[in-house]
Amino acid sequence: MTKNRPYSSRIVDGVEQAPSRAMLYPVGFTEADFQKPQIGIASTWSMVTPCNMHINTLADAAAMGADEAGAKAVQFNTITVSDGISMGTPGMRYSLVSREVIADSIEAVLGAQGFDGFVAIGGCDKNMPACAMAMARLNRPSVFVYGGTIQPGKERRDVISVFEAVGSFAAGRISAAELKEVEQTAIPGPGSCGGMYTANTMASAIEALGLSLPNSSAQDAISDAKRRDSYNAGAAVANLIEKNIRPSDILNLKAFENAITVVIALEGSTNAVLHLLAIASAAGIPLSLDDFTRIGKSVPVLADMRPAGKYAMSELISIGGIQPLMKRLLDAGLLHGDCLTVTGKTLAENLANVTDYPKDQKIVRPFTNPIKKDSHLVVLYGNLAPEGAVAKITGNEGLSFTGTARCFHGEEAGMKAIMEGRVQTGDVVVIRYEGPRGGPGMREMLSPTSAINGRGLSKGVALLTDGRFSGGSHGFVVGHVTPEAFEGGPIALIEDGDKITLNAESREITLHVEAAVLKTRRANWKRPAPYATRGLLAKYARLVSSASQGAITDGFDR
Repeated sequence: MTKNRPYSSRIVDGVEQAPSRAMLYPVGFTEADFQKPQIGIASTWSMVTPCNMHINTLADAAAMGADEAGAKAVQFNTITVSDGISMGTPGMRYSLVSREVIADSIEAVLGAQGFDGFVAIGGCDKNMPACAMAMARLNRPSVFVYGGTIQPGKERRDVISVFEAVGSFAAGRISAAELKEVEQTAIPGPGSCGGMYTANTMASAIEALGLSLPNSSAQDAISDAKRRDSYNAGAAVANLIEKNIRPSDILNLKAFENAITVVIALEGSTNAVLHLLAIASAAGIPLSLDDFTRIGKSVPVLADMRPAGKYAMSELISIGGIQPLMKRLLDAGLLHGDCLTVTGKTLAENLANVTDYPKDQKIVRPFTNPIKKDSHLVVLYGNLAPEGAVAKITGNEGLSFTGTARCFHGEEAGMKAIMEGRVQTGDVVVIRYEGPRGGPGMREMLSPTSAINGRGLSKGVALLTDGRFSGGSHGFVVGHVTPEAFEGGPIALIEDGDKITLNAESREITLHVEAAVLKTRRANWKRPAPYATRGLLAKYARLVSSASQGAITDGFDR
């Protein structure tokens, strides 16, 4: 390969950089290595969570691929936190915050060390979009590697099975022994949560953006395919450096339209809205909530994936992953085939030789028999959310819901009421002061939605929040309500007993209270004291944008 070293040469070339070279010999550099392009391997390995516990082996493979392609690989770590472990606790406030910390930390290492390109390996909900944000910000030749999905547990269980078992136990539908049995058999080993939850959704979206190698999103965490993918990513970055192909050559509005299309077809997580907005902002691409509505009108939901559907990611992998689905979407004119990818080829070229799914498979439906004829990601506007809200409506819940507000300040109060049986059919559970600033950190409401489902109330109760939802949430749920309660948005003015209508067909969210009454309530409203006044959470609350802008801390004007 050519000696294209636009960044590392500043660090290691010349007499004046002798001290830099001296410090690199002890970490494994030889004299010959100083003439090679340097490739950083950004690893999110951690024993904090099974999602990331195996990523050190993938980082080793990526480094080997880079070295054998004629570059010099240097591994470094960034943090991760576990949504599944911190869910329902104050620790969950740090989850979305960690996305910004991870992107910042990758930027800091790349900027300081002068790597000419990098591989970013992510395996959990927030470190994956964070890696993509760093790629967009730094605009150096780079490839994303997904850590891969977990295998199902006993009786095809996964982490959502445990959350829903908690609700079932509270309702007296299962015993303590049955709950413990679910708890101990749902998570069999390494890998990200097994349905089309946020991790698998974002892996698919990042592949559709063109930032990962073909099929990186659809490989088991512990597999030869995933190790080969990691090795190939290291070699691919060396190729991108030689050809000077950067994320700015790949990321444009059409690439984001491709990602949105794939997320919809897969019935992916609402978090994709938040994260794609953030990645687009980092890339300088003007993406908005309304783009999800525009694209969603013509894209059907085709994959019968958990949580609303039947199948796990490992089962989709067994029939070919997402590549055959993307080929179908391309052939139907729903993807932009001319978008460049990290292979150095276009999306259409990558898909040219992909074969269709087996004829007897039932996971991905044909266009003639979709699960839903248009998007399940529904952006709602109205007097309750003048700047937008995001719902996940698969059609199983119905397309509209009218009910009576039951208001709670924070997740814990709402969860307590659900567990104690104080939430009944016909209620709209309103959990507020959980937005990006008010939470802070926009906690996921997986515990309340799972408890509702576990108690058998999913068809009779809706949940509305300025927080967000796990990819594992299902039911009639609406999140990302903006402006958030802490900013004095209308969600802060709701009172118990108010009538609320959520309509997915008209894309409206309505609080049936007269404007004059709301004006009086607003005059009497007082902002509560912030949750944190010092440290990371307080810093984040001062910097963060609204959910409708992606809850970002960089690249916007407050």
